Amino acid sequence: MPDPDVDFASGISAFESREFAKALKFLSPFSEQGNPEAQYRMAIMYQNGLGIVRNDTKALELMRAAAEQGHALAQHGLGFMYLQGECTPKDAAQAAVWFRKAADQGMAGSQMTLGMMYEQGLGVEKDPQAAKRWYELASGG
Repeated sequence: MPDPDVDFASGISAFESREFAKALKFLSPFSEQGNPEAQYRMAIMYQNGLGIVRNDTKALELMRAAAEQGHALAQHGLGFMYLQGECTPKDAAQAAVWFRKAADQGMAGSQMTLGMMYEQGLGVEKDPQAAKRWYELASGG
């Protein structure tokens, strides 16, 4: 009988080793069961065509599913999807929402991106003070 913990660990290990077809096989059932880490990694594979045919719709769906469960890297990834218009139309305001969720969990990359967005007034009201605060947080200040 398969051991779910071993299968999940094997899926993560395969992903990290860039053995995406193997990762897909192991992580797919966990993703379908709503595991946010599996969903996040599957989203990356779909987004970039790693071990599977690229599928923007599926990538967005899985990234959002993981992000909505509070997965900080998925929230950051979803923010970039909206900011860059990757897998979805560009929407800077939505990007800011997801970067903020990740930034609130301590993601320095999201904090830095939010600083830039506030500095430029991209998807948010231009606010030099908010930009400064986010930059300081990102740099550990």
